[in-house]
Amino acid sequence: MALDLYSARGTPVELQYMNWHDMVRTPISKLDDDAFTRVRIVLMSALEDQALRFAHGAARASAELREGLARVRRIELHQGIAVRSLLGADHSALELALAHKQCAVEVGAALAQREAHESIASALRFVLLEDLDHLYRFAALLDRVEGRDANNILQSYTDILPARPSILQHRAPHDDLLAPYDCTTVDLPSRLHLLCMQAGASQMRGLFAHAGVAHSDPVVRQLLAEIASIEEQHATHFASLIDPRETWLEQWLLHEAAEAWCYAACVQHEGDSRIKAFWEQMLDYEIGQFHFVAGLLRTQQGQDPQRLVPRELPEPLPFASQREFVRKVMREELELSVAAQCHVPRSQESQATRDYRAQVDAEGSPSEAVAAGYTWTPGTELARLHPANA
Repeated sequence: MALDLYSARGTPVELQYMNWHDMVRTPISKLDDDAFTRVRIVLMSALEDQALRFAHGAARASAELREGLARVRRIELHQGIAVRSLLGADHSALELALAHKQCAVEVGAALAQREAHESIASALRFVLLEDLDHLYRFAALLDRVEGRDANNILQSYTDILPARPSILQHRAPHDDLLAPYDCTTVDLPSRLHLLCMQAGASQMRGLFAHAGVAHSDPVVRQLLAEIASIEEQHATHFASLIDPRETWLEQWLLHEAAEAWCYAACVQHEGDSRIKAFWEQMLDYEIGQFHFVAGLLRTQQGQDPQRLVPRELPEPLPFASQREFVRKVMREELELSVAAQCHVPRSQESQATRDYRAQVDAEGSPSEAVAAGYTWTPGTELARLHPANA
């Protein structure tokens, strides 16, 4: 059932608070809980992180919004801490990388199938194949460095297959830009889809850029650096599709709507009663924050918030394996790149992109090195190379 943000009361902002105990929840079980519970945790932590980044940027640009942003931003920080605390310390850095990539693949594929605007759907499908290849590279690295089977994290929901090779994903910065949508005609689902995917890419950029300090192996550190750089490209790709004419208040309202929409989907699909109760609390918080920002939009800009966010949000995001759709996109769009603000065959890449790729790969490609000759095998490569009956 679609969520009506205007009829739902939620928790008023002045009643939204957490103590330190509330911010540190009992983690899920890495192996026993369903992988899509972890996908939901990853997605919502990304959206909460994005809320903070946005609020700091908006505060620097708008003196009128500083106080309201500060109030909500503190709440969003505590929400993000609480969400991330659901991931246990037994996840290694590479297992967390896999979890984030599974989220990117499954959520990106689900959104691409719902997207009505072809330019946005094309971007979602394009990045999907790059995220899938990253997942394959991390799976190979997990197998070869830690001796662990990536499917323990993925639980057979997501294929472990090479896609668009990471070595071919490096593009000149301007070639990752696309033409933005028209904010006067675009519909709400498209806006929500882009905010979700931009949040995920931005979170992974930070995660991978900092995760290298936990590893002494230079190839591991180089792979994390390589994928972090591509995540910056993905964040740029999605952000370029957003119309820069939207005001800070309009963008803020859309961010709150995106969070509420995703929390509502988490509530609908969550099978763990303890985690579901937490999602319900976070949804009530986001509804309260939405009403707070909607009030500012009315008083400060004289706008009806329903012009941006209709009474009912789109149907909730599905959390389910998108394997068949991913394979279809693999068959049809693997050889694409970006140039002149659109997706093109790789043969039409700009010289600037070719030069940039040659520069960053001048001393070899870590993504190629970690997965050389790798084919995922249940139980890790050692199980295939040294079977029990050998």
